[in-house]
Amino acid sequence: MARVLGLPDDIRACLFDLDGVLTQTAKVHQAAWKRTFDEFLRRQDPAAEEFSSADYNEYVDGKPRKDGVRDFLAGRRITLPEGSDDDPADAATVAGVATRKNELVLAELEEHGVQVYEGSMRYLRAAKEAGLSAAVVTASANGAHVIEVAGFADLVDARIDGLVAARDGLRGKPAPDTFLAGAEALGVEPAQAAVFEDALSGVAAGRAGHFGFVVGVDRVGQAAGLAERGADVVVQDLDELLGTTT
Repeated sequence: MARVLGLPDDIRACLFDLDGVLTQTAKVHQAAWKRTFDEFLRRQDPAAEEFSSADYNEYVDGKPRKDGVRDFLAGRRITLPEGSDDDPADAATVAGVATRKNELVLAELEEHGVQVYEGSMRYLRAAKEAGLSAAVVTASANGAHVIEVAGFADLVDARIDGLVAARDGLRGKPAPDTFLAGAEALGVEPAQAAVFEDALSGVAAGRAGHFGFVVGVDRVGQAAGLAERGADVVVQDLDELLGTTT
């Protein structure tokens, strides 16, 4: 197993983030966040600094929508009322901003579908062929839809997404709760599971949960940051691990 997958011998399960690891939807999310926050900031102050890639990586990537709204706006010293999930997309509330972002993501997915990372798909298939179980662990409430549209539902044994997290009261990344739930769903201890993440918050969650191996996936030139957060190895795509040893 170590030779084939580049993992320690005692790993029995793989916990994959979705957006940015298996699918190219991280780019869709980043564009939706930028449009959402830029619109909001311009309403507050036409001269406000725009939402940047650095803002996305630091405050938003990998987190539940509302956490991303709170964390980014706190960085701009803006506080909004929480509101409710029934708030319209133009409401000046945390829920309203989150709703606007989700509307943009769903429209993009409806129009253009979902693209996968082929190297990551090769790795996912190799992991299944090697007898490992696999779970998708994502903050997105649209996880089931994305997996189905992308066409790899048959390779996934469990899914912990934003809907499951809300139902079960799981804290979002960088807390390890959702990854721990993924390991539990697959019937393994954290030390027997490998985490695959492209977000700084997700790698931090993998390390905080004391998982057996944490793989950082560098899609945007933040290899150093992923390593600093606790990645055991950093790759640009998962198939780089195939045929390596740990």
